Amino acid sequence: MNEKKEFLISASEAFQRLDHFLLTHINLNKSQCQKLILAQQVLVNSKPAKKSYLLKAQDLITVIIPQTQESVNLQTPQNLNLDIIYEDPYLAVINKPANLVTHPSLIFQETTLVNGLLYQFATLSHADTQRPGIVHRLDKNTTGLLIIAKNNDVSDKLQIAFQQRKITKIYWALIEGFLEDKGTIKLPIGRNPHNRLKMQVIPDGKTAVTHFKTLQRFSHFSLMEFNLETGRTHQLRAHFSFLKRPIIGDLLYGSSHHITPLGQFLHAKMLKFNHPITNQNLILEAPLPTNFEKLLQSLNNSN
Repeated sequence: MNEKKEFLISASEAFQRLDHFLLTHINLNKSQCQKLILAQQVLVNSKPAKKSYLLKAQDLITVIIPQTQESVNLQTPQNLNLDIIYEDPYLAVINKPANLVTHPSLIFQETTLVNGLLYQFATLSHADTQRPGIVHRLDKNTTGLLIIAKNNDVSDKLQIAFQQRKITKIYWALIEGFLEDKGTIKLPIGRNPHNRLKMQVIPDGKTAVTHFKTLQRFSHFSLMEFNLETGRTHQLRAHFSFLKRPIIGDLLYGSSHHITPLGQFLHAKMLKFNHPITNQNLILEAPLPTNFEKLLQSLNNSN
């Protein structure tokens, strides 16, 4: 079954190349986007277009994404050298690296964290056969802590704990500019009508609450700590983009600083929760990625 996506080009999106637009609007890499264009699976106003086509306001872009079987490797164990922070017979907590999608989807069927989980753990929850072990997720370029369930009962209990906001999630990030020492952002979030991969602050969106604290200020950036009261898709990225304080390296949400090859500076640093079986109070922490540490050192040296 194919998936169809449509985008109506706004004035702010005009004058960019078609292939560049696709890169930030569908979850495919450059090669995959170009293959779709060559296969005439990308239409502009119902007609095939070249990858170099310059978009105009009110252009209607239609993308047909075929579901292929050749790249499907959902159940193939792969050694991804996972960094295991905690493990017991019921669950594990891993430190996810950057550039790794959490689980497969219709439009992304290459290597994901799931392949590594199948290699690493003998048993995993399997209520969702495409997402064994997965209880919650992190974006592809977000690093840090993820809880993995080893059976369905543990998975159910953890998901209830997330819904009841009994699991504390602490993130660190570098943002552009400055905010006050501490505060709370309560702005509703919903899907961007022009870009289905992107969320935005909208009046009729779902409640989204982020508590923040400034840890350190540099000449142009701030090191922030975030405590998510809710866990909406792209919550931090959407909130701070709306405030014109995007996360460094987050090109989708407006960062003007792309520190190649250092990437996006958002890290799920700490989890606090009661164990769903033993009721032990767990406080787990993941060290910052090397690129994050190096950038902080460089900023401190320049301060």
